[in-house]
Amino acid sequence: MDYNMNIYKGCCHGCIYCDSRSECYHVENFDKVRAKENALQIIRDDLRRKVKKGVIGTGAMSDPYNPFEEKLCLTRHALELVDAYEFGIAIATKSPLITRDADILSGIKEHSPVLCKITITTADDELSKKIEPGAAVSGERFQALARLREQGIFAGILLMPVLPFLEDNEENIMAIMERAEECGCRFIYPAFGMTLRQNQRDHYYEKLNAIFPQENLVGKYRKQYGNSYECRSPKAAQLYRKFSRECERRGILYRMKDIVHAYKGNYGENQLNFLDMI
Repeated sequence: MDYNMNIYKGCCHGCIYCDSRSECYHVENFDKVRAKENALQIIRDDLRRKVKKGVIGTGAMSDPYNPFEEKLCLTRHALELVDAYEFGIAIATKSPLITRDADILSGIKEHSPVLCKITITTADDELSKKIEPGAAVSGERFQALARLREQGIFAGILLMPVLPFLEDNEENIMAIMERAEECGCRFIYPAFGMTLRQNQRDHYYEKLNAIFPQENLVGKYRKQYGNSYECRSPKAAQLYRKFSRECERRGILYRMKDIVHAYKGNYGENQLNFLDMI
């Protein structure tokens, strides 16, 4: 991605593991969603001034398809601007609402790259309700992937974070891969573990104790990771070997360089520039 766009601040998905609630990002009242003032005007003016075309990323700090977006349509109108100024788009979300804008995404891909990334960390809807209580369950996200694929839009899964001692088992990973293949998913990009820092760690441990009181998960985390920022699954190497073999067998992309090459493959230097031919 060449540029970044965050129309909203804060998120109401309530994911217990979210890194964006860390102190370093300085987002107060993180669970409260706020639309940024004059966002569309700022985006329009920025796009108008850009000399270099590129791919705009959104969804890194706040999901662009929060529940308020259904009525406000700020993300939809921003995509219309992206299309009008002929930039590409890369979206990360947990919401099936992204399928509402398939018409605009289809328009953008006529001239620029489009990449849709839907986060799925568990194939179990009941577990997703517990760890991502304000987001659509995993089953609805798989359905969204299938609908995007039907529209010819390049879409896949962000398999991250895979929570140690909760999701880092072969059964979960293989179940996700099977569902991904069924819905025509183009890629799965994994991270077998998570990050924990500052108040994010305190929040996560508090939620683990509340949701899984009998499993002593906090004790396992403290013993395994201490105060480490990077909490790699103890099974990461084993899971990645199995995961990569299955991706190869099923024809699903999983390496970053291959995903980028695939979604940008028909653009840039590979695309005829008719203005230069006049």
